[in-house]
Amino acid sequence: MNLRTVSLALVCAVSLFADKKDVVKRLNASADVFHEIMKIDDKAIPRELLEKAECVAIVPNMKKGGFIIGAKYGKGFMTCRTARGWSAPSAVKIEGGSVGAQIGGGETDVVLVVMNKSGAEKLMRSEFTLGGDAGLMAGPVGRDATAQTDAMMRAEILSYSRARGLFAGIALTGSTLRSDDKDNEYLYGKPVEHKAILTGQVAKPAGSAPLFSALNRYSVTAAGTSKTKKSNERSRKSAQ
Repeated sequence: MNLRTVSLALVCAVSLFADKKDVVKRLNASADVFHEIMKIDDKAIPRELLEKAECVAIVPNMKKGGFIIGAKYGKGFMTCRTARGWSAPSAVKIEGGSVGAQIGGGETDVVLVVMNKSGAEKLMRSEFTLGGDAGLMAGPVGRDATAQTDAMMRAEILSYSRARGLFAGIALTGSTLRSDDKDNEYLYGKPVEHKAILTGQVAKPAGSAPLFSALNRYSVTAAGTSKTKKSNERSRKSAQ
């Protein structure tokens, strides 16, 4: 069985019976994954990175399977900053393979943190290759300020994973991330463009509140930052 066959089998297993209910369930799972990861204070994604991030993508339960030849496949959501805060979520999928001493299968939660506008623009394409079209590195965890600064300077996208209770940076180089147009159609009730969603041209769908509640709890959106600055300025003027 070659790599393409394994990948196609995983795609079919995940997609065969998908409908709107499954898409909303996956959206809620993305919120749960992000919240659970961020609760691990000494091993979570540094909040300083999230506050500077342009986009965040969350893929819960990414599948991995195969004997000797392994394949990866996962579906999730991403959102990007706009002038009014986080954009509506756009459905995405990750597909990729690896060769090595792998036996059996498993599931991994994946989070991608996009650190600059160049990376964000690439993510807004309908398809791109992680580590090929965009600079990718395993993200730092915890409170290492030096690692955080280094990561922001060197990478467009930071990647993280959680498997069997362990959370750390992960290498996804060579995997393909693409928009999931069918899941977006299920979620929004009509065909919508991936880029239009991520640039704030599409209203947030019903059922997405838990995801944004989790994101806003651990990061500051552009709109939130602006409001905070204005509030601080008003406070200073009042004090004078």
